[in-house]
Amino acid sequence: MLSARSARLAVFASGNGSNFEALASAASRGELGGDLVAVLSDNPQAFALERARLHGIEALTPPTGRFRSRLEDETPWLDALRERRIDVVLLAGFMRRLHAPLLDAFARRMLNIHPSLLPAFPGLDAIGQAWRHGVRVTGCTVHLVEDALDAGPIVAQATVEVREDDTQESLEARMHAAEHRLYPAAVRRYLTEPFRLDGRRLVFGAEE
Repeated sequence: MLSARSARLAVFASGNGSNFEALASAASRGELGGDLVAVLSDNPQAFALERARLHGIEALTPPTGRFRSRLEDETPWLDALRERRIDVVLLAGFMRRLHAPLLDAFARRMLNIHPSLLPAFPGLDAIGQAWRHGVRVTGCTVHLVEDALDAGPIVAQATVEVREDDTQESLEARMHAAEHRLYPAAVRRYLTEPFRLDGRRLVFGAEE
């Protein structure tokens, strides 16, 4: 749990920003547990940036460099966060791997949402992976971000049944609806309740 003052939050997004929209809507109702201060994107055309502006939230596009899968230099991104006194970073469809210095600076203070019940189906196209494997239950996971791909301690999960008459598209629609419910609730709990790490397990509640 962070300090008594309201946590200052930034979102990293690369695309449409529907999970950002869910976070911003929760924040506008006072249900997020913190203040959304900025959205940072590696894609100047990302609709997430327009969503941010519509909510009156600062929209930023720090430089990305030459590489497609990671930031060439994370320093401008870290500087932008520090200048705005950001406490916690929320990844919402951010399509680049992060490394030091960002992960070191925000250790245990960076969350991501992934469309599978981790540790199943990490990486890209998780919903498609689950669909092709024929699972009967899938879901979404909010987790702390570490250097390993989609492998940080789990904060919260929600299950989504795969129905007999589902198409991949109908499954994706219900998955996104589940994400939009789960992410704001998980962020609020992370920000407002004490927790500890017991090995790989994140445990909420005061230590006995």
